[in-house]
Amino acid sequence: MSKILIRGAKVLGGEPQDVLIDGELIAAVGTGLNAEGAEVVEADGKVLLPGLVDLHTHLREPGREDSETVLTGTRAAASGGFTAVFAMANTFPVADTAGVVEQVWRLGKESGYCDVRPVGAVTVGLEGKKLAELGAMHDSAAEVSVFSDDGKCVDDAVIMRRALEYVKAFGGVVAQHAQEPRLTEGAQMNEGVVSAELGLGGWPAVAEESIIARDVLLAEHVGSRLHICHLSTAGSVEIIRWAKSRGIDVTAEVCPHHLLLTEEMVRTYNPAYKVNPPLRTERDVRALREALADGTIDIVATDHAPHPHEDKDCEWAAAAMGMVGLETALSVVQETMVETGLLDWASVADRMSFTPARIGGATGHGRPVAAGEPANLTLVDTAYRGQVDPARFASRSRNTPYEGRELPGRVTHTWLRGKATLMDGKLT
Repeated sequence: MSKILIRGAKVLGGEPQDVLIDGELIAAVGTGLNAEGAEVVEADGKVLLPGLVDLHTHLREPGREDSETVLTGTRAAASGGFTAVFAMANTFPVADTAGVVEQVWRLGKESGYCDVRPVGAVTVGLEGKKLAELGAMHDSAAEVSVFSDDGKCVDDAVIMRRALEYVKAFGGVVAQHAQEPRLTEGAQMNEGVVSAELGLGGWPAVAEESIIARDVLLAEHVGSRLHICHLSTAGSVEIIRWAKSRGIDVTAEVCPHHLLLTEEMVRTYNPAYKVNPPLRTERDVRALREALADGTIDIVATDHAPHPHEDKDCEWAAAAMGMVGLETALSVVQETMVETGLLDWASVADRMSFTPARIGGATGHGRPVAAGEPANLTLVDTAYRGQVDPARFASRSRNTPYEGRELPGRVTHTWLRGKATLMDGKLT
């Protein structure tokens, strides 16, 4: 593999430096570096980050290739600066056996645009009744360490306890979609004043918070690792803060859309804003930003949820829940967290690379930008501002809530183990 010299990049937002890539590794970081025959990338003060890691992605394959495939999803990931993604289990068939997770893992290897780490289902068929083959999935070629029924809640306390006990044996983690099903029957949006005015079924905050409260206590009782998916309310933040103060081994993620958008967007009845958990209140948004800044919320995860045109271009009640997010995540974080002064770029690297890689056990990712480390990197033009055009997405789906909205920042280059997957904003 050829050498690549990235010249004048702000490593983690610091002073401009040169970074030399030799093969799959970073060979040197410093000023005034030279390498004969190296391909030179003039960074011109762009920010260089470790390759981003998304702990919560829906790639839809197998079964819903009309929405996304592993290939198109990983191309979208590379476009957004990601070098590793964790693919959720709600496929058809469900990723609840070693055979299915190995299929997804091999498709990721073949794509070459980013590493794909399958997430195994907690229960057979996501039905919440019987534990799936957790040990077999962990022992498979895919080496699954994260398990989730995301899209559905593991609402049975006994099943959840058993899952936490089982994964403890090999250091795995259960990622919970916190949604008490009886409290959210017929829910269409956040429960509150706006839902009452619009006459739409409400998704109350307590439906999320009650499950989180139960599960942190179960995790404490068992002594196991728990991760909370797409945390969305101020009350959930307080429960996580309390749990961490007790030393409970819990981590939590927030999605970019919950850092920027509120339930007021639902007044448009545009199904692009329909998501689970729903967009919440301005007070919730402020609490989530503050919690991400102070470390109560550990990471940003996209919950990239592609849907075909016909599943979104319909009346609100019939529309599918979910938004694509891989290609806009970093821009939303720049607007909501960096430009507001809540995070610097080194902290963004922690929330979007170092910590998600650690939680998921993504070896080789989330590593320092230093000599001897894997060359998984992303270069960001933070001065750029432009309107979001879904027609330019690499994802097979276009269901973004940001169409036409101006967002800051643009990923110009992504390298996966020294190989460029994105160059000058174009996929290789």
